[in-house]
Amino acid sequence: MMLQVETMNTFYGKSHILQDVSFSVDKGEVVALLGRNGVGKTTSLRSVMGLTTPRSGTIRFKGVDMRGKPAYAISKAGMAYMPDDLRIFPDLTCEENLEIARRLSGRDGHWTRERVEALFPVLGERRKQLGILLSGGEKKMLGMGRALMANPDMVLLDEPSEGLAPLIVDNLARVIEEIRDTGMTILLADQNLKFCRRVCARGYILEKGCIVHTDSIAAIWDNESIIKQYLAL
Repeated sequence: MMLQVETMNTFYGKSHILQDVSFSVDKGEVVALLGRNGVGKTTSLRSVMGLTTPRSGTIRFKGVDMRGKPAYAISKAGMAYMPDDLRIFPDLTCEENLEIARRLSGRDGHWTRERVEALFPVLGERRKQLGILLSGGEKKMLGMGRALMANPDMVLLDEPSEGLAPLIVDNLARVIEEIRDTGMTILLADQNLKFCRRVCARGYILEKGCIVHTDSIAAIWDNESIIKQYLAL
């Protein structure tokens, strides 16, 4: 088991956002947190990454309970995070954004700048271009590439398909399939079930901060009542 979350409760002030949330991700697996906007997907990823500290529960990463540890310690342990707002450095070039991730992680491994640029050729074409000048899709690729440059054991992706044109989403699915085939463990939060069907093995559906359904992505795709109740816009 790469990640095991049990009865996680996270608050923002007095608001009880995540309520006894439990889920797991096996090594080499791609798992989705599904649900409409505002149901707790981002808070779940932030809680796992140590950016928002849960009030109770356990978050075991590679067998070690990480709840309460700072984000930098969780990153050093081998977890990388691509937030939904990407947080790329606008005044640094693509090349510099990738390089700073490698240096700060202190981890070597499969993912080099050359391999990331082979995965996302546009980043090689835009190597000397400032982050602020990239399109939304290019920023998404840079955010994902930067997470890989840390050579993590597991990557958290927040809303990777959001705001992208269908053609770019198709390309992104292909890329995630390639990343998965290297043995990378991935937990992603997204509301696009069609996209998740391409890349994920299992899914957990969130509603009002609770896990309300879990199954294989194929079974969720075939369950019209569940889709209508929890995923349809």
